Order: sequence, then C-alpha cells, then structure tokens
Amino acid sequence: MVDAARSTGAANPEAGEIFQILRDGRARTKAELATLTGLARSTVSSRVDALLASGLVRPAGEAVSTGGRPPVRIAFNPLAGFVLAVDLGATHATVAVADLAGHILGSRTRQLDIADGPEPVLDSVLADADALLGDVGAPPERLVGVGIGVPGPVEHSTGRPTNPPIMPGWDRFDVPGYVQATYQVPVLVDNDVNILALGEQALGWPGVEDLVFVKVATGIGAGIISGGQLQRGAQGSAGDMGHVQVPYSHDSPRPPGDERDLEAIASGTAIAAELRAQGIEARASSDVVTLVRSGNPAAIAATRQAGREVGEVLATVVNMLNPSLIVIGGSIARAGEHLLAGVREVVYRRSIPLATQHLGIVQSQAGETAAVLGAAIMVTRHVLAPANVDALAARA
Repeated sequence: MVDAARSTGAANPEAGEIFQILRDGRARTKAELATLTGLARSTVSSRVDALLASGLVRPAGEAVSTGGRPPVRIAFNPLAGFVLAVDLGATHATVAVADLAGHILGSRTRQLDIADGPEPVLDSVLADADALLGDVGAPPERLVGVGIGVPGPVEHSTGRPTNPPIMPGWDRFDVPGYVQATYQVPVLVDNDVNILALGEQALGWPGVEDLVFVKVATGIGAGIISGGQLQRGAQGSAGDMGHVQVPYSHDSPRPPGDERDLEAIASGTAIAAELRAQGIEARASSDVVTLVRSGNPAAIAATRQAGREVGEVLATVVNMLNPSLIVIGGSIARAGEHLLAGVREVVYRRSIPLATQHLGIVQSQAGETAAVLGAAIMVTRHVLAPANVDALAARA
C-alpha cells in the first residue's frame, strides 16, 4: 500500500497527493496517512489541516485508542462542492447536478433541437441548471465546474466544437466562454461518446482499464479507454470510427467498389434508408428500433448486417488496441441483440486469436445516466487533480 500511495505523486507529497489517497472514501487517521506516504506526522498534520480548512475532507469519528486520546479519522467530503453535468444530443438536453464523488443528485431533461444554434440551446441549459441547483440544495457559489458532452467533434483543449455535422452554427463557438459568463468555474467540453465511455466504465465496469465504447445511433463513434485513461488523441478526434472507410468484403451484400465510410452504411439513418429502398417506411433510427422490436424480418436483417459492418472496423481496432471489453450502445443497440450478434460474428472471426482470447463484446447497461455521469467524472478528475487541490488548500 505504501508503494501504491507513493506512485500517485512525488516522493514528498503535497496536500493534493495526500487527498488522492482519501478519494476512495475510506476514513484514515493522520498516523495511517503518515505510514502510507512515508512523511513525518507533523508534515502530514499540517497538510491535512489545510485540506480540512478547504472543506475537501472532514472529521469522520474517532479510531480505537491504543492509549491516550483516541485519534480522529479523516475522510473525503463529497459535498464540499458540486458539479453541473450536461448531455446535449441532437434532440434533447439533460442537465444533472453531482457531488464530488460523482453521485447524481438530480437531473432534468428537455426536448430541443441542437440545430437551433449554441446560444438558444445553452440558454435553455443554463436556465435548467439554475433551477436544478435550487431543487437539490446546491448553492451556486459551491459549484466547482461544468462538464458538457456534445454530439460532434470537439477540440478538447479549447472546448470548441469543430465542423460538427449535425450542429449548424456551433463550429468554433466558444462554449466554455459562454457558460462562464454565468458560472465562473472551469468548463470542460467533450464529444458525447467520450463522456459515455467514462460513464459506462464507472457504472458497469469499474475494474476494466482497457475498454472501447461504441455508440451506434444517428451517427457512429467510439470512446477509447486504455490503461485506465480516456484517449482523446492529439486534437481530440480519437475514436471517430464513423468516418473510417469500410473496404468491400465478399461477406457483404454491398456491390464491389462500394467503399463508403461506416456511418454511411451502418448508422441508424443508413439502415432506415436501406429499408426505404425495400419499400418499408423508416425515416430515422427510432423507426428502425420500432420495426426491429416488432419482429420485422427486413429490419432485423439490415440491423444485423450493420453490426457486421461495424465489426469490420472494430476488428482492426481490436488488433491495434487489444481492449478487454467492447461495449455497444446507442439507440440501435437498444433494439435487441441483432446488432451485437453481427458485431461479434465479424470481430471474433477477423481479429487475431490472442486479442480475442478474453475479449468481451457486450451491450451497454448504463442507461440514460451514463452521459451526465461521464461529464461529472470528467470535471471531478480535473478539479480534484493534485495541483488543483494544492492551490485550493493553499488558499484555505
């Protein structure tokens, strides 16, 4: 345990590194923290006192005395601050308030059109956020950060959407700056699939460090967690598998030479177009889901084939990244096992045996809360990073 604690930071941990030990929720005495870090008790005492003053930790009762006055236990205080988490979709916005441990305290969802543009959409979100903070008893002055997921590519370093195909008017819009006019706290913006990956991992697979989350809906994208860390790439576009060109395969019903990108042949919109070509009324992903659930043979066949096409791209991902788990989510995945069956069929056949030896391919279990939970996790990892905790403790 001493080595594990020391591996989180420098050889002489500051208050922020000591705080990381306490984030697991377990109460510890100053003596236990001194043993874990190797620091003198006086040093630990001064740094814990700074954390207590900041409110990030709190007294948590007394330990058993071995003689003399019983030592006081110290524990993480998740209610020291609050986080706003926002999930923006093509036709909805969900706003949630979470504590610093990532527990969702309340949420609101409204229908809207992302194509209305950034200012009307964000104004609606901010109005819901203000009301929700009051509903859950979270004073705005104790807000420490805002996390927002959007349905398009994001330059993560600036929080600006970049050429988002279904978000007219949002290209290069300063989302953090607009939100900070209301809340003067850090505002982090990311692609919705990335925050879904974080939420899915936290809710369903907390022990899995190598996971790929794939969303198949109106669009297709992937969130990649490798070595326990979300991988965004150099500019934030990692995981954009929807724009990978899918080569012709003899197993595919597509004609030779048809090498469109994955989104054009396997998204909910593409499946609906295929069904319309067969004379079946389907305009959107929701129509495909309804048809599949009602047992329509053509919709089931088209959805399974879409899974095979997704599997063609994922087989390469598996060979390159060697994840231990692939989670399939999005509206089309919720239609049943047909998409998943197509994915498994191709991935297990085309990936190398060593990469698939212990590979699981499963359906998302996280439900509607995964995105806002992931947004909250993104923010807490930032604001509770050692350097930021050091700054807060120093001010305290």
